[in-house]
Amino acid sequence: MSTIQRCPWGDSDDALMRAYHDEQWGRPCHDEQMLFEMLILEGAQAGLSWSCILHKREGYRAAFDNFDVAKVAAYDEEKVAQLLCNPGIVRNGRKVRATINNAQKVLELGGLDHFLWRYVAGTPILNHWAQQEDVPVTSPLAEQISRDMKALGFQFVGNIIVYSYMQAIGMVNDHLTACFASRY
Repeated sequence: MSTIQRCPWGDSDDALMRAYHDEQWGRPCHDEQMLFEMLILEGAQAGLSWSCILHKREGYRAAFDNFDVAKVAAYDEEKVAQLLCNPGIVRNGRKVRATINNAQKVLELGGLDHFLWRYVAGTPILNHWAQQEDVPVTSPLAEQISRDMKALGFQFVGNIIVYSYMQAIGMVNDHLTACFASRY
């Protein structure tokens, strides 16, 4: 691939996957719109590959009003029917309705940034993994956040989804130690 050391999954011929690895994954995010976007995309990934969702990301942005929480929270059944016919997203009724539900829960919560980042006192967890096989798919903290989110009424927030979400928004940096991005 390249002379830059990357995590194996990010050292790909797929330009979108490589850019996501290099520019976003594991980097702290405090932008409310991006926090909502990643919550929805991680939930959409359930049962699918991240590559599939990443390649539909622009379709999701177009379909869900660029992840404007207030707009998505107001969607009605007519909008759900339109979304279920949209080939630019995963057309799963439970996932589409969960997106609307989660937007409503984000509004009730007043945002995701403070809620999420308080779990790590505002400081990302920097792990030191030597091999991809060492990187966990969940953690006790992800299990706690999952329980708390479910208690608030969020959907598609199981502990594995939450851990992937934590990685995506940089609450956890799980880049391998040899990867150039392990220091972010």
